[in-house]
Amino acid sequence: MSNKKPIELSPPHFNTAFNEKMLMEEPASILAAFEEEVRTYVGRPHAVAVHSGTSAIHLALKVLGIGKGDIVLCQSLTYAATAFPIMYEGAQPVFIDSEPDTGNMDPELLEKAILELAEKGQKPGAILLVHLYGMPAKMKEIIEIADHHGIPVVEDAAEALGAEYHNTRCGNFGKLSILSFNSNKVITSGGGGMLLTAERELAEKALYFATQAKDEGTVMNHREVGYNYRMNHVNAALGASQFTKLNERIRKRREIFEFYKQSLGSLPGISFLSEHPQTCSSRWLTTLFIDPSTSGGVTRSQVQEALTKENIESRPVWKPMHLQPVFKNCPAYINGVSERLFTQGLCLPSGSNLSPHNLERISSAIKNVFS
Repeated sequence: MSNKKPIELSPPHFNTAFNEKMLMEEPASILAAFEEEVRTYVGRPHAVAVHSGTSAIHLALKVLGIGKGDIVLCQSLTYAATAFPIMYEGAQPVFIDSEPDTGNMDPELLEKAILELAEKGQKPGAILLVHLYGMPAKMKEIIEIADHHGIPVVEDAAEALGAEYHNTRCGNFGKLSILSFNSNKVITSGGGGMLLTAERELAEKALYFATQAKDEGTVMNHREVGYNYRMNHVNAALGASQFTKLNERIRKRREIFEFYKQSLGSLPGISFLSEHPQTCSSRWLTTLFIDPSTSGGVTRSQVQEALTKENIESRPVWKPMHLQPVFKNCPAYINGVSERLFTQGLCLPSGSNLSPHNLERISSAIKNVFS
């Protein structure tokens, strides 16, 4: 292992003064202010701040009435936090593979799954899709399929705050959408998430369940099981203090992607996920793909090992959910794309506080493997 200073994958980037005076306000006001800031930026009428993106997904499924025995069509190529909440409610995930352009849910496989389930007399309760590493999914096709079959969409935009699809910001699609403010995201509240929706009733239900399902009034009366999911006011204040830097952070991450593309794109077997017309990725993480059949035998693992020796953090693309032991008995519609992306893909350091010197360190370490 090198004794050089470590380079992290996506460290938190704080350079905005935290307004401690804000903490003197009522906690409910601090939360409301952060929710207002986020929902206005994204463009959705209602927002509920919670303590993680995972809890936001759980609440989204809960307020849609997803329960034991229901089917949820879920993107396979994602982090497990997308899929776990399906299991929390005793529902059945059915995993959908990726299309190669964006690495996101394949609309053709999605419709195939819906039609085959219909032949068995089964109708999914929801479609749960992801914008992988901030790359917008093919929303037009997916929403058209969902609307045609009358299935609500839950949009996991945890990695895509600030990304755009056809001039609409991600987090604006489907019946409910979710964001994450985890410490490794484009901006962070030190931890936290947000549920967004256009429907007041769904937002009110989500808030109800997120605050222990307590009935109105001074008596602690509970008719249903609730959760301690509400974001605390300290995290909300921190998130609000960072939010003014969001566009700057996205711009920096996009510049980092362009650096990698220009510096490494001519190496044999190297490719990147490309934006479609009228889309703008947040480039939360830049993902590099290495095809060993055209790379002169260089593999993803070799590049990752070389980076590790230089004290540079990297990690493989998410392991698809249909390959995870915990989901081994779950049905899946597979075309091989997500497995290929997993085998060939490597996430490179993409933090908005990366210096030009460190970018050159990363690039040189990768080029040395090929040379």
